Amino acid sequence: MFKHLILVLLCLSFFISCAQQNIIDFTGEWEGKTTNKDDLNLDIIIKKLSGKDAIFTLSNSNEIISKKFKFDNRINLVLDDNLIFSGIVNDEQSEINGFMKSGRDLFPAKLYKKGDRFEGKWNLSMLHYLQPQSLRLTIKEGGGSNDEYQAYPILGTLWCSNFKKSNNSISFTDYKTGLEFEGQLNPSEIVLNISLGNNFITKVSFKKFTKHKKFTPASVNENSQINDGWESSKNRLSLPKMEDDIHSDILEGTESVLVARNGKITYENYFAGFNASIPHDMRSASKSVSSAIIGIAIDDKIIGSVDQKLYDFIPQEYQYTKNSLKSKITIKDLLTMSSGLDVNKMAEEGYYQESNNWLKAVLEAPMVKEPGTYADYGSANPFLLGVYLSERLDVPLEFYMDEKLFAPLGITNYISNTDDTKAIPYFGGGLYLTPRDMLKFGQLYLNKGMWNGKRIISENWIEESFKKHTRLQDVKDKNEYGYFWWHDTYIINGKSIKTIEARGAGGQYIFVIPELESVVVITAGNYRNRKGNQSREIFRDYLLPAMLE
Repeated sequence: MFKHLILVLLCLSFFISCAQQNIIDFTGEWEGKTTNKDDLNLDIIIKKLSGKDAIFTLSNSNEIISKKFKFDNRINLVLDDNLIFSGIVNDEQSEINGFMKSGRDLFPAKLYKKGDRFEGKWNLSMLHYLQPQSLRLTIKEGGGSNDEYQAYPILGTLWCSNFKKSNNSISFTDYKTGLEFEGQLNPSEIVLNISLGNNFITKVSFKKFTKHKKFTPASVNENSQINDGWESSKNRLSLPKMEDDIHSDILEGTESVLVARNGKITYENYFAGFNASIPHDMRSASKSVSSAIIGIAIDDKIIGSVDQKLYDFIPQEYQYTKNSLKSKITIKDLLTMSSGLDVNKMAEEGYYQESNNWLKAVLEAPMVKEPGTYADYGSANPFLLGVYLSERLDVPLEFYMDEKLFAPLGITNYISNTDDTKAIPYFGGGLYLTPRDMLKFGQLYLNKGMWNGKRIISENWIEESFKKHTRLQDVKDKNEYGYFWWHDTYIINGKSIKTIEARGAGGQYIFVIPELESVVVITAGNYRNRKGNQSREIFRDYLLPAMLE
């Protein structure tokens, strides 16, 4: 009798597991772990064989990709439809400055020579925003072609494609990284394989995530050794009310708050599972970095001046779009959002990014104003600058950015999105930097182009960037605007505090406050809840009063 009961229970369990799962029961957030904790921290090895023959290997605990190629000082190795390794070997043949290009994302990957091989790392786990070795998966209604559902893996950046469900099987692709997810919906878990093309990386088992799970704030102790050039101040800023309001969700979505004063970090705290090592999606705050790259190119005399005309270096196949007004567009017009292109209708980000050819869509957009006379905020302007600069360089743009800005600042843990061609970094808002590195970038500008005693950008460019060149006409406050830097004023107890800011959707801010010798960084995940301005409120209501005490 007991054996029969066991058999019945086993059969019942089998039929329950085989029953088709309703996707609506799986909506919400899920937390998972890889089979092995380092499965997404991949090893890159380039081994030199005889002559110019070499072999590229990508692996974790197992070999993922292996490919032979001809070794040269410039490497451009296509590994799969969505995966490329590119690298430049230094003169001493001791290291390779490289990038893994996966989908639409560029990951820096520096390789160092050890014997007959070059070794490096590609850390796909840099995007995790829960605790270490933990992944997040979000399933929600809308946007899917099957059952009108969609799945968003890892960072939850809401960039997912090809969602499919058949019986209990689901599959989808992370649009930016190109990572592919395929697996099963089980009664109490989701089991997914993660692959790059046809190359299996790891398996993840996801369990339902409790939204009210409390995270211990990941503050950085002033004595901790993070070797990135920052020092901690002994005079720490205390913000208990802000921290309580973040933990109680009064300040929903806040993920990091950092303050530097007189060149030292005086406050640093991370929330919602973030920590100091996780690059954050800067969105349009990246535009200020794009401005810096243009300034460096002018310092290097690659670009003559901000008065040079856009169409001087637009590819020949698009010169047909040039007319009497467009021919007047200068680099300065693009830097100040005053190109005159119809960025609010025909060439706004949603429009051109849904086209088959971004550059064609933007350049064919009508002119609605004389260049330099009217400023409307739009990502088409920095996008054009990225194309323009790329046409002037004899190395890929990502290598120039790394050599001239990121490497001198000691920034190695970052990601750069590319444009529709997957060929160049997208200047309209495509960077992930850690909050400490965002703070470092703000400090570079506060220091008038210097970092740790080394000049990276000319003082003249910093001054020109911070000038009030235009006034944005299509934003509520009609802010004065520099070279992709916003101007604002905050009134605190009757005192006016002026700031220059890098701003990004969802609450990504770098505040430069010259009169307080301070830089503030706040990051948040408020992309779709209409709380993107909350970071400014935190700065105004919590930080500035404490900084003025």
